[in-house]
Amino acid sequence: MTLSRLILGLLAIAPMSGYDVKRHVDSTVRHFWAADKAQVYRALATLVREGYATVEVVRQETRPDRLEHHITEAGRIALHDWLASPLPAPAERDPFLARLFFAGELDRDQVLAFLRRRREHAEALLAALTAVGHAPGASTDRSAYLRNATLENGLAHVRAELAWLEAVEKDLP
Repeated sequence: MTLSRLILGLLAIAPMSGYDVKRHVDSTVRHFWAADKAQVYRALATLVREGYATVEVVRQETRPDRLEHHITEAGRIALHDWLASPLPAPAERDPFLARLFFAGELDRDQVLAFLRRRREHAEALLAALTAVGHAPGASTDRSAYLRNATLENGLAHVRAELAWLEAVEKDLP
C-alpha cells in the first residue's frame, strides 16, 4: 500500500505517465522507497481500478500515445488519510548488517572486501542524492521544503554510514 500512496503523492504534484512515475521514483524517493517498473505499473493499475486515479490518452504525432495518470478527488482523500494515519512500527531488515553481524566467520581481508563493497554502494548513493539537487522555493513552499528535508535525511544517513564504515575498517582487528 505504501508504494501506491507514494505514487498518489507524485500524481498530486503533477499528472504523469507510468514512465514518468518510475523516473520520479528513481530520482526522488528512491533513497527511502525502491520500486521496480512492474511494481509501479501494477500500483498504477490498482489506483485506476480503485478510482484513485484516472488515465487520459494524450495523442502524440511522432511517438506512441501517452497514458497520463491524474489523481482523483478520492485519490487525494486516500493520500490525505494515509498521511494523517499513525505510523506503524518500522520492521528493520538490513541484509548488509545481518551479514556483518556474523562476518567474524570470514578472514580479515574478506571482511574488508565486504566493507569496501558497501562503501562503494554508499558513495554511489551519495553521488546520486547529491545530483538530485534541492527543490526550488523551499523557503516559502511547505511541499518543496519537506521534499528537501527528505533529501537532507538521505544525505545525512549516507554520510553517517560512510563515516561509520571508515571507523569500522580502521579499527577492524
